[in-house]
Amino acid sequence: MQSPTPPQAPATTARPSLTVVQHGPEDAIADLALARGLLDRVKTGDRGPLLRIYRPARTVAFGGRDRFLPGFPDAIEAARARGFTPALRTLGGRVAAYHPGSLVVDHIEPAPQQLSRTQDRFVRFGEMYAAALRDIGIDAHMGEIPGEYCPGEHSVNVAGRIKAIGTAQRVVGGAWLFSSSIIVEDPDPIRAVLTDVQSALGLEWDPATGGSISEVHPGTEVAAVEQALLDHYAREYDLIPGELTAADAQAATGHLEAHRL
Repeated sequence: MQSPTPPQAPATTARPSLTVVQHGPEDAIADLALARGLLDRVKTGDRGPLLRIYRPARTVAFGGRDRFLPGFPDAIEAARARGFTPALRTLGGRVAAYHPGSLVVDHIEPAPQQLSRTQDRFVRFGEMYAAALRDIGIDAHMGEIPGEYCPGEHSVNVAGRIKAIGTAQRVVGGAWLFSSSIIVEDPDPIRAVLTDVQSALGLEWDPATGGSISEVHPGTEVAAVEQALLDHYAREYDLIPGELTAADAQAATGHLEAHRL
């Protein structure tokens, strides 16, 4: 299916621009490494502000704290048994899962100071993404729901029942990366793999919270959510269609091993 096209908005001197790159699904480890590679390139000025939107491969992304739980090796094998690639993410909290029925949004911008309004971004983008979902009729709100996996006060839920969007960020000297995973379609594999992985890790959660937007709003498709996000971004930014380059891929190679399990 062809990806939605970034809307063309009238340019004004006051509006910042974002290059939009859309792709996937590809390789789970390479996709995570690419986020870090693009952050490096924005930090050094080799790339400008960037919005990367992609459909991910079947991925179980473990947080750094998960490594220290006794059941971590079993959790890795549980992910593989369900057909998901286990990976270690370098931003965010506890384990999360996503697949081609999902979207991952990586928003990367240069920042002159490393200590740059990190909490404000959680609120800003959480509210922005929830509003984009409401624009297409989805009952979305920012806020943690009881029993959700990888709990966070800036999660976006659907009807107070399903955790639809998890957000995380990484700030380095000269740039920041704000990453969000959105579970849109095909809830059963997500719930099944999270049930097995959470059990192996010894983490309590409510499996009812681990589905997809389509459970509450049947018929919702990834392409519609992607277009809604782009439409919302176009209200604040001039969106410039772009592509990944060989230099981007090269920048990612140094981060591959950091994500591999």
